[in-house]
Amino acid sequence: MKRITTPVFAVLCAMLLATACKDKGSLSEIPESAVNFIVASDLGRNGYYEQKPVARIMGDLAGALDVELVAAAGDVHHFGGVESVCDPLWMTNYELIYDHPDLMVEWSAICGNHEYRGNTQAVLDYSRVSRRWSAPDYYYAKTLTADDGTRCLLVFINTTPLIGKYRRDTLDYPDAHRQDPQKQLRWIDSVLEASGEQWKIVIGHHPVYAATKKSDSERADMQACLAPMLEKHKVDAYFCGHIHNFQHIQPDASTVSYVVNSAGSLARAVEPTEGTKFCSPDAGFTLCSASASAFRFFFINHKGKVIYSYAIAKK
Repeated sequence: MKRITTPVFAVLCAMLLATACKDKGSLSEIPESAVNFIVASDLGRNGYYEQKPVARIMGDLAGALDVELVAAAGDVHHFGGVESVCDPLWMTNYELIYDHPDLMVEWSAICGNHEYRGNTQAVLDYSRVSRRWSAPDYYYAKTLTADDGTRCLLVFINTTPLIGKYRRDTLDYPDAHRQDPQKQLRWIDSVLEASGEQWKIVIGHHPVYAATKKSDSERADMQACLAPMLEKHKVDAYFCGHIHNFQHIQPDASTVSYVVNSAGSLARAVEPTEGTKFCSPDAGFTLCSASASAFRFFFINHKGKVIYSYAIAKK
């Protein structure tokens, strides 16, 4: 894994943290041996709102920190998904916005609820069109390895079919009821059970815990089917989108960090809820870094400011 020189790294950190409070953490905490990736979600607004500024900051950071991949956690396409691999939204929501040279890395993608309003198979099939778009299936796993040998398991899941209201709405979400939620849950359980990686990270679109005005049934279904599995297998963090703001929640007695990644375009207001460690209504993305010493994540807003950071250490 290539690394930038110390002077360049220092300049980048100074630029991104110029307005950040000292207690929010610094990108200089990231060991040079770490493996880094970005979580981006709720992006597709045809370049409007904060999408273009966020894309530029993502690109600058990806180059400076040798980011290995972008985890695209759903809703790359608002509002009706895409109809085919030739849909113009692939250009206006994605290709022409995330055109920074250092964003020509792998984008590991999953479907969000807005993709389920269209043709979800086209989201997978676009992997054969774009060299960087990678959606090998509706759910899948991959392992990143740091220079120090530390391995980080990323489990990408398909949350829309896990939620009853989407499966029942066959008109607006025609592909949701065609998926087998129990088959997916058995797969998630088996992958986490077999995992020998130091860090276990699960990435989906819908939250398990979050402060939101969205239907309570969404989180109730996720808590019933997924939360016990995450706890059972000692998953370090669950990352999602959908709510369009930043949240870090850890319920009482839970060992899992539940992280809501903000929209990369249009963000929404947020208030603390039970277990909230931090929340913000800013647009932006999350930088994640895995090393032998810790799994770190940084909330970076649309101005390039690190507004929150957190480190998970193995006991």
